[in-house]
Amino acid sequence: MLVGERMSKNPIVITRDTGVDDALRLMRDKNVRRLPVMDKNGKLVGIVSDKDLYLASPSPATSLDIFELRYLLSRLVVEKIMSTPVITVTPKAPLEEAARIMADKKIGGLPVVDGDNMVGIITESDLFKIFVDLLGARRRGVRSTLIVPDVKGQLAAMTSAITLKGGNIVALSTLEGIKPGTFEVMLKVSDLDLATVQETLGRLVGEIIDIREA
Repeated sequence: MLVGERMSKNPIVITRDTGVDDALRLMRDKNVRRLPVMDKNGKLVGIVSDKDLYLASPSPATSLDIFELRYLLSRLVVEKIMSTPVITVTPKAPLEEAARIMADKKIGGLPVVDGDNMVGIITESDLFKIFVDLLGARRRGVRSTLIVPDVKGQLAAMTSAITLKGGNIVALSTLEGIKPGTFEVMLKVSDLDLATVQETLGRLVGEIIDIREA
């Protein structure tokens, strides 16, 4: 999967002279947590998050009165607090590359650019939705977590055995195992009962650490 397939298109944007108070109100109204900042030519020049805006707003403990607070907020624009230059990805970047950048940089979203044009945004919320789909969380079946030797052909043997029994694999994911020379497999199967899945996989894998209907 590529970023362009799962990004949010037509993201809500603001300009560099948007007031902090207006940006906060827009985030609340549209239920978003970050806003790309564009210049008058439609070029991406920055990004602000809800955290940036809250940190820039006066503290409730301040001794200023409400009129002074409103005056300060009216004078403060997002250009003063936006993050720039902006870390971006392209629509053709693999999803895992976007996820790696967000994890390494500790940021919650990346504008997606195609040349000089911003075409979308990919956020941690988008990645959570993808995670749900990858693990087949919305589909019923028998979910197994297995410790499997890191041997060529092991996955093929498991999937073939399930298919020969009449099962349909609705989700499959792998992680490097804690023990050297192993990997952890999550396999979700429909059209077979739990006992049949357990018996079929039990003859092929080293250890079934969890199996349940889900």
